[in-house]
Amino acid sequence: MLATTPAITSVQQVTRCPSPPTPVKSGGSTKVLVTLGVTGEDPMPSVATFRRQQAESSLVTPQKSSICACTMGRNISKFLREWALYHSAIGVDQFFIYDNGSEDNLAGLVAQLISSGLNITTVPWPWTKVQEAGLSHCAATQQASCQWMAVIDVDEFIFSTSWAGLEKPSKSLLEPVISVDDSVGQIYLACYDFAPSGQTAHPPEGVCQGYTCRLKSPQRHKSLVRLDAVEPSFMNVVHHFKLKPAFKSIWTAFARVNHYKYQAWPEFKVKFKRRVSAYVADWKDPINLDSKDRAPGLGVNDVEPEGWAQKYCEVKDNILKLLTARWFGVGFG
Repeated sequence: MLATTPAITSVQQVTRCPSPPTPVKSGGSTKVLVTLGVTGEDPMPSVATFRRQQAESSLVTPQKSSICACTMGRNISKFLREWALYHSAIGVDQFFIYDNGSEDNLAGLVAQLISSGLNITTVPWPWTKVQEAGLSHCAATQQASCQWMAVIDVDEFIFSTSWAGLEKPSKSLLEPVISVDDSVGQIYLACYDFAPSGQTAHPPEGVCQGYTCRLKSPQRHKSLVRLDAVEPSFMNVVHHFKLKPAFKSIWTAFARVNHYKYQAWPEFKVKFKRRVSAYVADWKDPINLDSKDRAPGLGVNDVEPEGWAQKYCEVKDNILKLLTARWFGVGFG
């Protein structure tokens, strides 16, 4: 049986449609195949399927996590353990990893982390230039399981200088950040970019213990978003989402993000190409040269600039290094 429904929204490669009418069957299966039709164009087949939920009376309402984290990455295994252990210890309950075609046994590491007690879900997401669509998918599918979603990468660590004297981490550390009025749908955290800090290779003790120098002023922001507040199109610009009219975004003074952006050259070279190519057809194209996704002054060159290891160091900042060494040991044990 074929059923056609008009789209509710279509933005950033994400099209949302209402459930098909009852009854719709697909060869005896409970799954319904989905095809997207655009006026004046041929229909576009899709890997998406629809499965009708059971009657509400037979469903068990799951316990909603307070804070989840959603990220997308490729070949992030060397960073993931440190990032997940740290954020789990300060109050993140679930992690959703959108795997953009990793070839570094990410599945094996995730299995280890799950066996150690972390709640991690991996979502295959092989397409290029679709980070916004991935975050939309995460926000849409996890509304029933999470109240707040942290939109951060695996080189970004939520942190508060007020924790500096704590002997142990606590899963309640992020509570002051999300203890806001019901009208607040999104919380902005200032993002401080860390420098290579003299490193010439990936530090064996990890990024937050290996990189201890940064730019003085914040360069961007990242967000915690209340999923019930997100506008139905799920439109986002990676750093934040568009909200429903009844909700507002605010800045928090309780925490910030340590962004380990300018790493040792072999690491940054790989990241640089991927970051830039997300916004241009070819990272070598001299387009958007002033974008913060390009290193200042680097242009389209992938040759290590002279003195790279000492660049971008304006402020010494080893607070998180000392704190995590106390909490987890050097190199997170």
